[in-house]
Amino acid sequence: MASPAQKHFSKVLAAKRGDNEHENTRAQNQYELMMMQLAEHRRTLKRVQSLDRKLETKAKFLPEYQAYIEGVLEGNTGVQDEVFVTILLWYIDTGSIDQALPLAEYALTHDLVMPDRFERGLACTVAEEAASTAERLFDSDQAIASKPLAQLVGITAKHDMYDQARAKLFRQLGQALEAELKSEKAIEAYKQALSLNPKVGVKKMIEKLERDLKKATSETQTTQNASDSIEPVAG
Repeated sequence: MASPAQKHFSKVLAAKRGDNEHENTRAQNQYELMMMQLAEHRRTLKRVQSLDRKLETKAKFLPEYQAYIEGVLEGNTGVQDEVFVTILLWYIDTGSIDQALPLAEYALTHDLVMPDRFERGLACTVAEEAASTAERLFDSDQAIASKPLAQLVGITAKHDMYDQARAKLFRQLGQALEAELKSEKAIEAYKQALSLNPKVGVKKMIEKLERDLKKATSETQTTQNASDSIEPVAG
């Protein structure tokens, strides 16, 4: 575990990476050290078979990268960074979508690319991983709220990806909105998902919500009509 001084030093150097050649040398050395740490942590994760334990292990490792990540964001140099992109995905995997948002925005703004071991681009991977995490946590006390999912939809909106991946993200946004009793917005999200992928599995969800809304509107109108028909008692 790094000391506070070491964390500060890591943050300062991370912010300088990509500057002029003289400043960049020590920063690049720091990056190589972070890559070595990441490689060791990835080897540890490979030995873990249980998904829950793997996620717990990632969550335990994440604080060791916090100062470095803060430095990269502060420096805003836009240099390709495998450590940064990997930690972005670890935040998403562990359900820390709020913490992943500024990393996702930075990475997409600067067109960072995924490491070679990934087959899909950054925006597509972010959308798919976020949707998978939201689906996995949906019925738990760690369920992802609609706000960060909507923010991810916005951040990735202009970036190319497979329609199926974007549809999954809209589907999970719809489920989060439905759980928050925001039925009309949930229907909108589901319909966006359906337009991107007819097989995304939201048709019955849309039908149910539209029936419920129609029923609620009808009951409200009936109550209002009954209230209007009651004549006041003469005094």
